[in-house]
Amino acid sequence: VQLQASGGGLVQPGGSLRLSCAVSGGTVSDNDMAWFRQAPGKERQFVAVSRSNGRTTFGMTSYAEFVKGRFTISRDNGANTLNLQMNSLKPEDTAVYYCAGRRRGLILSAAMTPGSYDSWGQGTQVTVSS
Repeated sequence: VQLQASGGGLVQPGGSLRLSCAVSGGTVSDNDMAWFRQAPGKERQFVAVSRSNGRTTFGMTSYAEFVKGRFTISRDNGANTLNLQMNSLKPEDTAVYYCAGRRRGLILSAAMTPGSYDSWGQGTQVTVSS
């Protein structure tokens, strides 16, 4: 599948952004989908994953500890997109955010690992600053 991320931008601390990842060449319902991020000089870092169960808005979700309670991952099977609602943003959330996908069936530990995915979006910059 091909992925295209959008929705990044500049926001003040405490603000919100909503990222979207458009899926083409396949359906979001057939894929395990995740968000990762990468700050300058750092490794790519797991943010959230939605493992497909074929039908629901959220799938089977898991989050990195540092975003729990602030970020929500969801999938829109009708629009064929993956979304990430980010609230209460902090300066340390500043990074390029990437969506990733692969055919469903990952176990959770693999779903949190960048090397498990074979499709990546181009990344969208999120900057949290006053």
